[in-house]
Amino acid sequence: MRIVFMGTPEFAVPSLEALLRSDDHVVGVVSQPDRPKGRGQQLVAPPVKLVAERAGIPVLQPLKIRTPEFLQALTSWQPDLIAVAAYGRILHTPILTLPPKGCVNVHGSLLPKYRGAAPVQWAVINGEIETGITTMLMDEGMDTGPMLLQERLGIMKDDTAGTLAPRLAELGGRLLVETIAQLKAGTLMPKKQDDGQATMAPLLKKEDGLIDWTMSAASLANRVRGLSPWPGAYTFLGEERWNIWRVVSSKSAMTDKPGTIVAVDKQSILVATGEGLLDVQEIQTANSKRMPVSQFLTGHKVTTGMQLGSRDV
Repeated sequence: MRIVFMGTPEFAVPSLEALLRSDDHVVGVVSQPDRPKGRGQQLVAPPVKLVAERAGIPVLQPLKIRTPEFLQALTSWQPDLIAVAAYGRILHTPILTLPPKGCVNVHGSLLPKYRGAAPVQWAVINGEIETGITTMLMDEGMDTGPMLLQERLGIMKDDTAGTLAPRLAELGGRLLVETIAQLKAGTLMPKKQDDGQATMAPLLKKEDGLIDWTMSAASLANRVRGLSPWPGAYTFLGEERWNIWRVVSSKSAMTDKPGTIVAVDKQSILVATGEGLLDVQEIQTANSKRMPVSQFLTGHKVTTGMQLGSRDV
């Protein structure tokens, strides 16, 4: 089949690479525009574009997809099927109805759970022990289309969103190729999602990283993992921002105000939470690298009784 692939970040790369190894023909790729990045704000191409260019596949990067010009360009590729993985925009009817075999999406959750832009992060934040990949036929809703194939993947207790995503992405590529093979063979029956079981995974914002110390230590430990590598969990000691990268939760009873540093030793900083203690083990401050607490404490005076919280604490 003639396939157009739509995707942007690293998560989508294994799906494109799996298609390139398959028997079908990727005739074009659509990706988000190059974006400024880093201190120099130089334009950086998305990972999917780089893979497509290395393979000699034409790439479109429209600023807007609801234009006659983009639809005409897409039509000129004459796709039998459009495959989508983390493209970053909702497709509208003229695109969805263009390919005879429809538009197939690779989604990083066990739908109908975690519909939305950040399913990997929210699964970790919410303490799930498993997640997976769902392929589905797309409609105009937010991940609401009929499901095709689904495969589960365990979440390890020390997984972050950053370590889980690559494993899901590889699974997504394999499941996408299998989905297309079964669609061609006519052996795949789409299954309607149970909307009553749906949960959402909205896009995360930078401010979502601010630690609310009134939450339980167990919830905060999951949140730190789910927010890594972006936007990252953080708190403030006075005006100094601490990015918190690795923690361990404890059920120890305590009566201190949430956010209070209750103990400091060579390896960790223990902080009171709404329920239990959070053992902070890896920190990063402004203009520094991530470092273990043992290294951090050599250059920072931290004592019991200090209060962590928002900037104005």
